Amino acid sequence: MIQFKRFDHFHICVPPERLEEAKAFYVNVLGLELIDRPDHLFSSAGYWFNIGDVQLHIGVEPALPRTIRHTALEVADVDAARQHLEANGIEIVEEPVIPGRRRFAFIDPFGNRMELLQLI
Repeated sequence: MIQFKRFDHFHICVPPERLEEAKAFYVNVLGLELIDRPDHLFSSAGYWFNIGDVQLHIGVEPALPRTIRHTALEVADVDAARQHLEANGIEIVEEPVIPGRRRFAFIDPFGNRMELLQLI
C-alpha cells in the first residue's frame, strides 16, 4: 500500500498568451504569494504560488499528446509507491528532476495524471 503524507501542489494551465494575465489575477486579486520556480528545468513558462502549505503551479498548455495538468501528493516512500503501482500494471511517467524531491507521475485508468513525490 501507499502511505500518503500530504497534498503538495496542484497544477493548472492557461493559454500561453494569457499567462501574465493569470499571474496578475492570482497575485493581485487572490493575494497569493509568488514563489521561485526552477524555470531552467521546464520547457514551458509558468509561475508557482504558495497557498498555505500547498502550492499552486500555473503553466501553459502546449499541444501535447497528454495534458500537464496534475495533482501532486507527498508519500512516505516514493520507491515503494512506484513498485506498488507497477505491480498493478499502472503506467508510470518520468518527471524532470527537481532538487529536494524524488518524484514520478502515473496515469490512472481514466487518463488522469497524478504525481507522487518524496521530499529528500
